[in-house]
Amino acid sequence: MRNSKLQLVTKIGILSALAFLLYLVEFPLPLFPPFLKIDLGDLPAIIGAFALGPWVGVMIELIKNILHLVVRSSTGGIGEVGNFLTGSAYVLVAASMYFRNKSRKTAILGLTTGTIVMAAAMCVFNFFILIPVFTNSPVSMDNIPLILTAILPFNLIKGIVLSIVTLMLYKSLSPILHADVYNEVADKRAR
Repeated sequence: MRNSKLQLVTKIGILSALAFLLYLVEFPLPLFPPFLKIDLGDLPAIIGAFALGPWVGVMIELIKNILHLVVRSSTGGIGEVGNFLTGSAYVLVAASMYFRNKSRKTAILGLTTGTIVMAAAMCVFNFFILIPVFTNSPVSMDNIPLILTAILPFNLIKGIVLSIVTLMLYKSLSPILHADVYNEVADKRAR
């Protein structure tokens, strides 16, 4: 019998390291404020969450952002908090839906719902927490135009990009993440 806890920790570690490396490659989108940057750092988290469970995806998001905070933060942690909240909202919703009934249809439904929830959650988080903390100012209705014209569409675009890439890659990566399960089944059949 294999040590399943060790395998899970190893998979989380590898996916977190990959998420961190992908988070380092970020680029701004035209027409959006420069602090909003696209990266694929959430991709290992959503793939891990689909394969291993929603909370595994959140753990990968947490580790990725702690590493980024230590190595490369330029926002005093505000960017990492925002990235963690964004990624966790997306991963938790999408993977929770997919994990109940693993099919292509529920994957698409989960990713779509995750994208919408992520975009809406980031509007709320930015309005009440992130923008006031980053600008060191009180909550203000003056931030509504920024949220509606930049934060909301940016997060919708980010979710769509992540969803498309996830749908393209997950099926081919799933056997690798489930290798221990497949090996145990093959071992039982061989006996």
